[in-house]
Amino acid sequence: MTMSSDSTAPTPEPVRASALSDRERAILEFENRWWQHPGLKEEAIRAELSLSPARYYQILSGLIDRPAALIFDPMLIKRLQRLRQARQAARERRATGQH
Repeated sequence: MTMSSDSTAPTPEPVRASALSDRERAILEFENRWWQHPGLKEEAIRAELSLSPARYYQILSGLIDRPAALIFDPMLIKRLQRLRQARQAARERRATGQH
């Protein structure tokens, strides 16, 4: 953090895509191109990233809300956010008995 010149309150450092780890960047890159892999996505996750599918999705879910991920690949993150919102809305409709 740096101090702003007109006040004593610290100003936050700008977010950079470099704030992501190599593994986090690899996950985002994989998610952006997974459809190019022959076979099942879960098999490709294990083969390419050496992660279980459950762990992959846990990490990916956390990345969706990270500003650094949005900077790294804005189109992918926005698409994933829209998909997540659609799934949440569908769950809410099912829970309330709406269609």
